[in-house]
Amino acid sequence: MTTPAATIASPVVSGTTALPPSSSGSTADATNALASQQIAGNFQSFLQLLTTQLQNQNPLDPLDTNQFTQQLVEFAGVQQQLNTNSQLMTLISLQQTAQSTQALTFVGKTAVVKGDTAALTNSSATWDLNVPTNSTLNISIANSSGQTVFTGKYAANAGNNQPFTWNGQGNDGTKWPDGQYKLTATATDGSGNSVGVTTEVQGVVSSVDLTQSPPLLTIAGQTYTVNQIQSITN
Repeated sequence: MTTPAATIASPVVSGTTALPPSSSGSTADATNALASQQIAGNFQSFLQLLTTQLQNQNPLDPLDTNQFTQQLVEFAGVQQQLNTNSQLMTLISLQQTAQSTQALTFVGKTAVVKGDTAALTNSSATWDLNVPTNSTLNISIANSSGQTVFTGKYAANAGNNQPFTWNGQGNDGTKWPDGQYKLTATATDGSGNSVGVTTEVQGVVSSVDLTQSPPLLTIAGQTYTVNQIQSITN
């Protein structure tokens, strides 16, 4: 479907979505370290109390064997908790290293991600639409300030990865500057029922921020996590 301002062409690829909240790796490390110190402190206190109890027990009335065995079991449990915590921290560290290594391999490649925000560059911005059934599409495009700059209605056939390209021209003929633009797509079928349409965008991974956990990839001025990538096209 074609208008002077936008087109939906044959399928090409899929991808973009809003960035979910990310946690800081340094904060997680600090929390784990504090927890380990607390467990270690409790362990040392327990050991000191047990040793003192054995040293000062009444020879004529020694500690009950069952009670002593129970305390030894508790002692072993604390030690096991310390070992488990240390091993978990090692696994987390290995996972973070693997995520960083994987993220670095994406730099310079074209990635497809779920989302609705694309970059208008040289009067061209493209989104990929996934339309589950033949529908009438209502397209609305807004700039980074939330101002609607273009609307349109199109007939669309069912299919995934259908490119929708906008040339940066508003309904009133205004040529909008390069920047980030958000597309909203709604649809209805022949019976007037709502149809769920999803959008994706693609772009070159220009950089990776390894200071975040998980690492953040920059694509067309937006940041995404590795698990938001749907595919790599080259």
